[in-house]
Amino acid sequence: MNERLQEEFPIEWEDDHFVTRREFFRFLTLASGGLALGTVAVAAYSKIPKGQRSFDPALICKVADLKPGTSLHFSFPRPSDLCLLICRKDGKYVAYSRRCTHLSCPVQYEVGDHVERLYCPCHNGAFSVDDGRVLQGPPPHPIPQLMLEQRGDEIWATGIKVGEEA
Repeated sequence: MNERLQEEFPIEWEDDHFVTRREFFRFLTLASGGLALGTVAVAAYSKIPKGQRSFDPALICKVADLKPGTSLHFSFPRPSDLCLLICRKDGKYVAYSRRCTHLSCPVQYEVGDHVERLYCPCHNGAFSVDDGRVLQGPPPHPIPQLMLEQRGDEIWATGIKVGEEA
């Protein structure tokens, strides 16, 4: 049986494992070309503006729905992107992603006599309500802030501040 297979499928094992110079340099050329294209792609991606990303505006709520010192959960720009609209104690509106930059636990708005912050109960992380910067805990980056517009008596989400400006 073994002889029959060798007759039907003759393979020269010595020649089969031999790599010619031409094949070797063809592989080197293709690998170098792939690395060069990858480098160009990374360089092109790094030129994309990082400051803000705009999406289709989305209505969050009416101004009357949110009293100073309260917050409202909503989704923007996709239903799976959890966000938090805050009406600060001074009446100013700000909005942030609800995902902590540490392990994506949901953050909550904490307000009291001497505190106003975004708090992550998972690992005791906290962010500033002013600009989203890290105040305490393990979060490595500021929390993404949303861009808002007040149109008459309505609050609209229009985009997300990302990168170094967040």
